[in-house]
Amino acid sequence: MPSSYSFDVVSDFDRQELVNAIDQVKRDVSQRYDLKDSESEISLEDDEIIILTTSDMTLNAIRDILLQKSIKRKLSLKIFDFKDPINSSGNKVKQNILLKKGLSQEIAKKLSKSIRDQIKKVNVSIQGDSLRVAGKNKDELQMAIEILKKKEEELEIPLQFENYR
Repeated sequence: MPSSYSFDVVSDFDRQELVNAIDQVKRDVSQRYDLKDSESEISLEDDEIIILTTSDMTLNAIRDILLQKSIKRKLSLKIFDFKDPINSSGNKVKQNILLKKGLSQEIAKKLSKSIRDQIKKVNVSIQGDSLRVAGKNKDELQMAIEILKKKEEELEIPLQFENYR
């Protein structure tokens, strides 16, 4: 029996599910009557999605489709950081959507403090863009997960709990 248990807190998303959602959006845009002649382009880069279309109305429709497909694929909507649309060349509208991934130092410190304030017998360490929570009692780790789930509602990022040992 191990003398210590631990888990990691990360903020991540399933990239393949996002690729599948984008593919579904492209398919819907090419088939929907009101969008098929809009010459819209949707591209997925490493850390952002770029939508290029002809009007604000079609941009809003594509954005709604993206959100619907993401929900169906169990992607958190908190991963999307919508930037303001800008007018591009050729009477087009462009919108960049940044993809949030990883815990910033500020958020990691905030989460670490909230756990340590309520549970004294656990160790919380910041490891890059994740948190490691360790303790001798599994029940205390379960309490830490519950605290973090409540804190997640206040944050702009989704949290996942991995490597529970």
